[in-house]
Amino acid sequence: MPGYQLDWLDELQRDGRIFEFWTYASGYIPMPDFRFSLPVKAGFAARRNPLTQAESNLMNKILDRIGREGPLMASDFENDRVTKSSGWWDWRPSKQALERLHLDGKLATLRRKDFRKVYDLPENIIPSDTDRTPPTDVEYARHVIVRSLNALGIAYFKEIAYSTRYTASRVKEELKKMVEEGKVCLVEVKGLKGAPLYMLPVYQNKKIELTGEAFILSPFDVVNVFRHRLRDFFDFDYQVECFVPQAKRKYGYFSLPVLIGDTFVARMDAKADRKQRMLMINNIHFESVKLTKPMIAQLIDSIKAFAKFNQCELITIKKSNHAPIVKTMHKALR
Repeated sequence: MPGYQLDWLDELQRDGRIFEFWTYASGYIPMPDFRFSLPVKAGFAARRNPLTQAESNLMNKILDRIGREGPLMASDFENDRVTKSSGWWDWRPSKQALERLHLDGKLATLRRKDFRKVYDLPENIIPSDTDRTPPTDVEYARHVIVRSLNALGIAYFKEIAYSTRYTASRVKEELKKMVEEGKVCLVEVKGLKGAPLYMLPVYQNKKIELTGEAFILSPFDVVNVFRHRLRDFFDFDYQVECFVPQAKRKYGYFSLPVLIGDTFVARMDAKADRKQRMLMINNIHFESVKLTKPMIAQLIDSIKAFAKFNQCELITIKKSNHAPIVKTMHKALR
């Protein structure tokens, strides 16, 4: 994100202007939208299997301890695991209890600069003047529709409703009504057949000009979240491979899509060694598209900016499928 400052999230959290909870994944939400997190919290609680007495007791003990001692991290609780971990999401009981309490809304969280999660009572994090009125089913559905279309531009129903998958929502019914009311438009993309697409009227006559800049995107950028959208709109088949077994990875652990104009031109798997101030491009794989000299220049500029943002001064490229372009890049990056 051009111009992004690393301190912004800390400042916004400290000022009580954002809070962490669930959108399509764990993320930050503007505080005025706090009330719209309440149906999601109720949905998580309703979907959960009945708690055992031991689980319930542990959650109550954690609430009591945080109430007495103040904000705590998972590491502040003893290692109560009785079996060996089987993977990322196989949390020990105390961590599970903390996450359940967070999803239920009985705890809120902040992030430290090392990105570790700190749990506290909601009244210590959520400002007292925050609207806590539960939205009606209609209010919640319409909020989701407008928020999703603001983020996505145009979208299928399944994308609009994706963040409601843990709730019982009226998104389908309200989407139909909003089309009838003229508050949402139906969209046709030439050459694309399938489910209906939707858009907010504000974009109906908006002229879009592509700058030709190169953007190195996060795998979790809203453009990349839905794999089918990339195939439908950009003819780009992308998957973040940190969730793929190592033997099956094609492009790298954390390959970043590179977009120039309206074309995805490459995938860049990079790692920042901040001690050495070195950006290591483990692999930059170019798609089967023609890159002009101006496009390569834009790509080089974006890599330089990316390295600077990651506090790196040196750049090295280890692997690529396009030696001539990499030779040009080496000269410019040197």
